[in-house]
Amino acid sequence: MLKDRITGAKALMRALQAEGVKTIFGYPGGSIMPVYDALFDYTRGEKKCFDHILVRHEQGAAHAAEGYARVSGEVGVALVTSGPGATNVLTGVADAMMDSTPIVVIAGQVSINSLGTDAFQEVDLVGVAQPISKWSYQIRHAEDVAWAVSRAFYIARSGRPGPVVLDFARNAQVEEIEWEPKKVDYIRSYVASPKLDMNAVREAAELINNAKKPLALVGQGVELGHAQEELKAFLEKADIPAGRTMLGLSALPSHHPLNVGMLGMHGNYAVNLKEQECDVLIAIGMRFSDRVTGNTKTYAKQAKIIHLDIDRSEIDKNVKTDVAIVADCKISLPALAALVNKNNHQEWHESFKPLDEKEHEKVIEPAIHPTEGPLLMGEVVNAVAEQAPKGTVLVTDVGQNQLFATRYFKYPEKRSICTSGGLGTMGYGMPAAIGATFATDRTVCCFMGDGGFQMCIEELGTIMEQQAPVKMILMNNHYLGNVRQWQDMFWMRRKSFTKMLNPNYELIAQGYGIPYEAVTDRQNLAAAIRKMLDTKGPFILECAIKEDDDVLPMTPPGMNVNDMMLEI
Repeated sequence: MLKDRITGAKALMRALQAEGVKTIFGYPGGSIMPVYDALFDYTRGEKKCFDHILVRHEQGAAHAAEGYARVSGEVGVALVTSGPGATNVLTGVADAMMDSTPIVVIAGQVSINSLGTDAFQEVDLVGVAQPISKWSYQIRHAEDVAWAVSRAFYIARSGRPGPVVLDFARNAQVEEIEWEPKKVDYIRSYVASPKLDMNAVREAAELINNAKKPLALVGQGVELGHAQEELKAFLEKADIPAGRTMLGLSALPSHHPLNVGMLGMHGNYAVNLKEQECDVLIAIGMRFSDRVTGNTKTYAKQAKIIHLDIDRSEIDKNVKTDVAIVADCKISLPALAALVNKNNHQEWHESFKPLDEKEHEKVIEPAIHPTEGPLLMGEVVNAVAEQAPKGTVLVTDVGQNQLFATRYFKYPEKRSICTSGGLGTMGYGMPAAIGATFATDRTVCCFMGDGGFQMCIEELGTIMEQQAPVKMILMNNHYLGNVRQWQDMFWMRRKSFTKMLNPNYELIAQGYGIPYEAVTDRQNLAAAIRKMLDTKGPFILECAIKEDDDVLPMTPPGMNVNDMMLEI
């Protein structure tokens, strides 16, 4: 019996189908055209198994894949052409690498007999992508397609997730082969999930059981490991207050009694100061970013530090650890919970309250309930959060909009935040929000500043075509606000090229056929938000924001965590 003979391009379709892919974000071009021709049959009719979302820029494809992955918990997929198509997508690859987001990018490439000749739209993608991806590989022959795709998805989703780049030579797309599926679930020398060391677990449990002032730092690793319930069981048994990193905000519900706020440069006052007072610090699925630790020379020197992480390379990288538990937190947290004592740290909990009250009086209340003057970002975020349906997904761009949004939004459910953390990519918000809408039926609210909105403004075309129900909240202060704040604070108020002359966003919205509302008066804010949330499909809500609205609290860069400022 003859085996089924198909092209490499069609083999790719079957390989993606085998991995459970449902949505592809992409942009066609010459070197990926055979794949797009094969895709035609798989997006319509009886053979339909994929939705292809045509973005307006390849960077948008990568960010949309990231948003899809973050919210769904599955691998996001981007499909682009060679040369500039491939290089445009690399910002998203780097972003995914920094934030441990599982995406697979498939890019066209010139035929192998043209490699090294400076052929039209030839770029050494494997070489360029290698430092910013978990794995990059060039598919040179059609017979390698099934293996390469299976391996790519295995690497992207296993262990500490991340991006994988496949460089698909054009000759391999058109060659014919006998189709034979492959399944990669083991790679020699690649340990996706290290074996749990129970000696380390026992050491950690002893430290926790003897602690008087324990504090947990919860990162995105809990979400990536699907260990939200295991986290709660551990914290509740040992009665440990928990701060959350920006990317880990929805790993523990906002309303949970052990949640003591957000860590980091613009996090909450009490939890940041208490890092310098706790006697045992338990870091769970977080990497001790400089935005969390401040000056590492003085960070938590009084505490015994326990670090739970699946990636051994994170241990002792930034902060010296006393006990390291290197394993999947879905395995390590229950093991640790089984050995810790049922405890009560009420006096320790109570010590957070005066600091919380101080922040609420000096920062939070003035930010969310101002009585006069222009609109503030904090009050806009808070007003949206109050009306948004339970489980709404927060997507942000980067800058002040991100910092205000993450501080004042609410996270009752898991996988409820999508933001660019490590790389801080302006322009991330809109395409990531598009991806999020294809991953869930939950409401998706995307907060953007006027700078970030214009970075990927072309993706309004994708929103228009797909009628993607992104609720876009444009907080317009006519500045690159975060840079402006730093210029005011650290550069003698010399506002060098941060003032922005902006377009008429109403006319832009009209051109894309997207409903729009502008708010300049806080008396109209609640009604405008209700209109946005009640409108089916996409919506742009532009809010005129005070130009010199500053994000507080703030730990100045390079300073100690307990040098956090409540006022400027």
